[in-house]
Amino acid sequence: MTDSPDRWPYELLDRMQYVADPLADAAVAQIVGSWQHLSADATLDTLREAHQPQWQRLAVATRLLEGMQTPIPGDAGSSLASRIGDDPSAPGVGDVLRAFVEQGSRLPDWADPAKIDRAEQLFIEYGALSCVLLFCASLPECYVIPDLSMVLNASGQLEQRTDYRIRMTAAMIFPVMMRGGLAPAGGGIAQVLKVRLIHATIRNLILHDAPQHAVEALGTRQNVEGAGVVPANPALSHSSAMIETMFGHGWKLGEDQLPCNQEELAYTLLTFGYVFLRSLRRLGIAMSPADEEAFLHCWNVAGYVLGIVPELMPQTMDECAALFARMQARGRADRHGADPRPQLGRALVATMEQPIPLAVFKPFPRLMLRYLCGPETARDIGLAGPVSVAAGALFTLSMWTIRAIDIVARRFDAGFSISRFVTRVLGYRFVARVLMDQTRPLTLPEQLRARVDTMMDSWGDDPKAPRWMNRVEDRLTTRGSWRVGPAGQRAPVAPQPGSG
Repeated sequence: MTDSPDRWPYELLDRMQYVADPLADAAVAQIVGSWQHLSADATLDTLREAHQPQWQRLAVATRLLEGMQTPIPGDAGSSLASRIGDDPSAPGVGDVLRAFVEQGSRLPDWADPAKIDRAEQLFIEYGALSCVLLFCASLPECYVIPDLSMVLNASGQLEQRTDYRIRMTAAMIFPVMMRGGLAPAGGGIAQVLKVRLIHATIRNLILHDAPQHAVEALGTRQNVEGAGVVPANPALSHSSAMIETMFGHGWKLGEDQLPCNQEELAYTLLTFGYVFLRSLRRLGIAMSPADEEAFLHCWNVAGYVLGIVPELMPQTMDECAALFARMQARGRADRHGADPRPQLGRALVATMEQPIPLAVFKPFPRLMLRYLCGPETARDIGLAGPVSVAAGALFTLSMWTIRAIDIVARRFDAGFSISRFVTRVLGYRFVARVLMDQTRPLTLPEQLRARVDTMMDSWGDDPKAPRWMNRVEDRLTTRGSWRVGPAGQRAPVAPQPGSG
């Protein structure tokens, strides 16, 4: 198998920009039916009255999907589809969802249980670092592609909803990678299927139609002025309701391609697997090649459940690097219109700075982002500007010192890593202040949230670190579990083996 970008020729990627997800798109089209075509200057009250039946059915579908995470009493082994009920106010919606979940929850024939099990074990070991890498690498790289940022802009998830998007992303990553997440009726599969339907809903709302119908119509009228254009509606585009904002945003299918298309979905998947592993390498704490491939395999299985075509799933780090670079180059060359990316970059940095108490250290998230993603990504999202000389010098000195000490110390103790130690301390702050804040908890069913809490119990100590280093970490974070109990109190957990 070649690592050349020619494995993913431009013709393939061009075509994938107009391919969405037939299974999920068909389900959403059945749920909402046909939209009324009103004039672009229709009033807000007129629009809400006309589209209330469709929005109501989408709301019912959202409620019914929550049932996937709750086993049927007396039948803990029930399938995800069998847990979805019905709502008399929206006849047929339950049937559509059950059919979608029954088909969508099937794993591919090439799924390797041993690799998935190894990836889950690795996430337990490295999961505490995932929070920092989510903030400083995965999300920034995700926002490099202008068209992808446009979709987030359409859904109101830029500076107004940055923390919400971060928690929603974590609410998918954790269930996918925790033990049993990709097992039959696993919490990871349920969360991915929910996200898959969200993507399909976004496409339908923005286009006011099923994507395949919109693409077919564009093909037959491609030389007609205004073909593929969904006009914006000012009455809805500034609504506080996300569903109304997306419906009123407007879209130019010929210029912007399909929202949440296959290329964008595959690129986003790479930010969860490949960018995470690349960041570990840049921090000097890389996994072995076999473990990296197991981690990528697990995310490819999740990507299959998410509706991504296998042709866009690299299996090695070299393949990932080739496809990732090609997708970024294409995205950067295809800029047009207003650029929402700097807004997102500023909002992301502001969110990362909140848990940092001292002013001299507040630029560190921005500097870490540049270190992990590189200067070009930093420029793309408006984070290449200057920082204080003191903060810049302190960060650079710290990174070089840490790497030098780690290289020498590992000759005597293979588990020693100051880089890992520092990243874990930062990760704790992000977990406690952003992801697991009890005033804004992760959007997860109670049973699944309990399993995530249990996973975080294992993060209290680093199994690869010496006992004395875990003791120092406890002083800078908290002793025992990282999860937060009632009223913001740390959950009492017995120390893990090897801890101080």
